[in-house]
Amino acid sequence: MSNEAKRGEAARNRRILSALGPRSIVFVGMMGAGKTTIGRRVAARLDIPFADVDVEIEKAAAKTIPEIFAEHGETYFRDGERRVIARLLGDGPQVLATGGGAFMNAETRAAIASRAVSVWIAADPDVLWTRVRAKSNRPMLHTPDPEGTLRRLVAERYPVYALADLTVNSRDVSKDVMAEEILAAIDRHFTAVPAPAGVTRAVIGDPT
Repeated sequence: MSNEAKRGEAARNRRILSALGPRSIVFVGMMGAGKTTIGRRVAARLDIPFADVDVEIEKAAAKTIPEIFAEHGETYFRDGERRVIARLLGDGPQVLATGGGAFMNAETRAAIASRAVSVWIAADPDVLWTRVRAKSNRPMLHTPDPEGTLRRLVAERYPVYALADLTVNSRDVSKDVMAEEILAAIDRHFTAVPAPAGVTRAVIGDPT
């Protein structure tokens, strides 16, 4: 990267941090979408903390998420998830990666809307299934038909995820490239610079 490009990136990051103030950047989307991997990169570029909500829930409960589901059920887990996210949003600015069901909670969406910028990483269901089918730590997929369950969740959740401030389509590029595209989109979001031709609702990386 040239010195000029580095200066431009640094200036952009300062603009984002100034505009964020105490707010956070929150990644939403399905399991396997890349929220944690990309979120870490965005946080590193902005030099702010990163937190994975699922990890924070496990710390608070002193149990793994599969154990919480098995012992207490989904309703109990979702209530704890809501409280952990509310707490973390008070510690900004930082980057948060949320679990797949977190944004479905209306109270959580309202908290994120008032205290963060939300970014939905959208991914094709086939891509998601390829990424998660061999993993055993996804309690929502512990069903007789896990692929069918994943596709049902996609159908239920995508219309709600679409309420996020920004949408980026997961595709076959490096996570570093996606992180840079997301930072550029957040910068446009704050500075009201028009998105590139053909991009609507701040959707970045449309595969079509």
